[in-house]
Amino acid sequence: MIFEISLVFLLSYISGSIPFGLVLTKFFLNKDIREVGSKNIGATNVLRSGNRFIASLTLFLDIFKGAAPVLITNYYFPNLIYLSGLMAFLGHIFPIWLKFKGGKGVATYLGIIFALSLKLGLFFCVSWVLITFVTKYSSFSSIVSVLVVFIISFLESNFELNSFLFITFVIILYTHRQNIIRLKNKTEDKIKL
Repeated sequence: MIFEISLVFLLSYISGSIPFGLVLTKFFLNKDIREVGSKNIGATNVLRSGNRFIASLTLFLDIFKGAAPVLITNYYFPNLIYLSGLMAFLGHIFPIWLKFKGGKGVATYLGIIFALSLKLGLFFCVSWVLITFVTKYSSFSSIVSVLVVFIISFLESNFELNSFLFITFVIILYTHRQNIIRLKNKTEDKIKL
């Protein structure tokens, strides 16, 4: 069992830690995304680079790197799916390759949620799109959508799922702490869809 836990822990973290936003902008745009906008490696900041295709590709790959390890773990070690999800999530936020300074975790979180529950993934997407359409604030939409998923998860009556979603919600609040301050001060950047 220790081998299985170690394997899931390591491979999920490595998958989550791949900095696609940084790699894609370096390769295709010859830019260091850490010197653009919010200096974050996530898709929202890649969008600020002015290239929607690279931003969309970053979003897709960040979602994929969250979903893939959970789906694989669910096939081989279904009792370890929440460990897999948590490690992929933390890998994106704290990648060893970038001195543990990564993204805010939302796209990778979405991939994990879709791998755990299609219904919860769809709830996140609908919530995010509606809130973003009204407010134009990606950070606010992300925080509220993660909260919506956590609340709706109680209908599942699954303690492990509820606990996982609570932990990820708290971490996403932490990663968005500067956004929350800017939202409060009305200085947060709006996004152009």
